[in-house]
Amino acid sequence: MGSLRHHKDKHEQFQMREDLISIGDDYWIENDSGDRVYKVDGKVARLRDTWKLKNRDGDVVAVIREKVLSIRDAITIEASGRDAKVKKALVGIRDRFHVEVEHGDDLKVHGNVVDHEYEIERDGHKVAEVSKKWFRVRDTYGVEVYDPTITPLILAITVAVDALSNDRR
Repeated sequence: MGSLRHHKDKHEQFQMREDLISIGDDYWIENDSGDRVYKVDGKVARLRDTWKLKNRDGDVVAVIREKVLSIRDAITIEASGRDAKVKKALVGIRDRFHVEVEHGDDLKVHGNVVDHEYEIERDGHKVAEVSKKWFRVRDTYGVEVYDPTITPLILAITVAVDALSNDRR
């Protein structure tokens, strides 16, 4: 795996595939050492897509749900006491998403989401960065999390943003 850029604070780095949300597929997320650390377990239903983010022991650390036939696209995340709702912003030239975090500070996702070049911010401070530039492998991108206390939430948000930005209906 290619090396992500280094940040001065403690952080975690992960490698994901572009086709992560393929219908019904399961997928392993690897850390910067190439170890499988999280599994995305995809389930597809007629009215709702659901993904479960599991740690390497098989414990569910986040559940990501999309109502397929909803009027306004939104995905809910249940992540160990950090429930959130990811919604696409209605204005702006660049791709933007707003993440309403229950019992916490909301997050903003902005950048070129389709090309996997974007940042996730809380109160104007970057908490995660997503980029393909760190890898030579085709269809692969990295997620660098600067606040490891919210890693499952950040990875779940990445899955949700992929789902909302891909026109697969």
